[in-house]
Amino acid sequence: MLPDSNKKTVLDPFGTSVVADYERLYMEFGIEPFKPFLSMVPNPSLYMRRGIVFGHRDFDRISGAMRKREEFAVLSGIKPTGEFHLGTLMTAKEIIYFQQQGAQTFYCIADIEAYEDNKIPFKKSEKIAADNVADLLALGLDPKRAYIYRQSKEIRVKDLAIIFGRAVTLATMKAIYGERHIGLYLSALIQAGDILLPQLEDFGGPKPTVIPVGVDQDPHIRFTRDLAQIFHRKYNFILPSSTYHKLMKGLDGSPKMSKRQMNYFTLHDKPETIAERISNAFTGGRATIKEQRELGGVPEICPVYEICLFHFVEDDNEIIKAYNDCKTGKLLCGEHKKQTIDAVLKFVMEHQREKMKFIDKAREILQVE
Repeated sequence: MLPDSNKKTVLDPFGTSVVADYERLYMEFGIEPFKPFLSMVPNPSLYMRRGIVFGHRDFDRISGAMRKREEFAVLSGIKPTGEFHLGTLMTAKEIIYFQQQGAQTFYCIADIEAYEDNKIPFKKSEKIAADNVADLLALGLDPKRAYIYRQSKEIRVKDLAIIFGRAVTLATMKAIYGERHIGLYLSALIQAGDILLPQLEDFGGPKPTVIPVGVDQDPHIRFTRDLAQIFHRKYNFILPSSTYHKLMKGLDGSPKMSKRQMNYFTLHDKPETIAERISNAFTGGRATIKEQRELGGVPEICPVYEICLFHFVEDDNEIIKAYNDCKTGKLLCGEHKKQTIDAVLKFVMEHQREKMKFIDKAREILQVE
């Protein structure tokens, strides 16, 4: 299943994104390849080393600040619509990585977007958000060195959205996001406020800021960079930088994890549910064991290999071995699924135990009753 060169690339933060070939994003959207920066990053993350972070905008500002130990910030967040899944786990690990490299850290609970896009009432989303923040703390984020907030409660973000609104026409919003209801356009303006919040005087003023996201969020980055230029004279904004990670496949082999198709698992799921979904997952294997031994598998299209690559095999040499063993037919799909289930369940059960220690702290941070 090779990339379809005739398939149109679609980056839609409010809908379904389609990326047939990541190489085409460099030409079509002006995203820069990340690989040339790898040698300039003092302590590259697992995602950077493995090419999962494949692109960026203006990351030279961030790598320079990291090397020189100068001030910089990181901002990302979560839309509180449910439990942590493998996509949100990736973003959480990225923001923790940048915090550990010295970044002033901001984590946004996008409850306005959850309301506008998913119709989730604020009272419900605040409970989901507290659960999400407990996940984040269990993964290693230091709350003493982070500003964690809800969009609906952060007046500075809403003020920025109001100010930015004067510089944006309906035609511009349609060009970036397509025909949408006004609430989604509002949430895009709010998100621009989130991205530029770390540069306000209340947080030390303008500074390089990196936004680690999936590539489907690039329209928000481009929109915010345009606004940063428009309002540069008023705020002295530095154009926000970004890193882009690849989108994870669904366990059924589809291009993206989907709540409608339930082709993924969460960090809250029962062990037997996780084991069943991995056991039934699509693979890059052949029709028979004989063919697999003779022809080898295709790990490039295998979601089981991918979840190991992205999350559950820390040792680079071990993931290289799994890849080569699959390609040569030495590793069969059933064996690999068993190894993966063991690794995933060990992580999830440890995470769930750790998370219980942080529920009260998460509620305290978000002021949830």
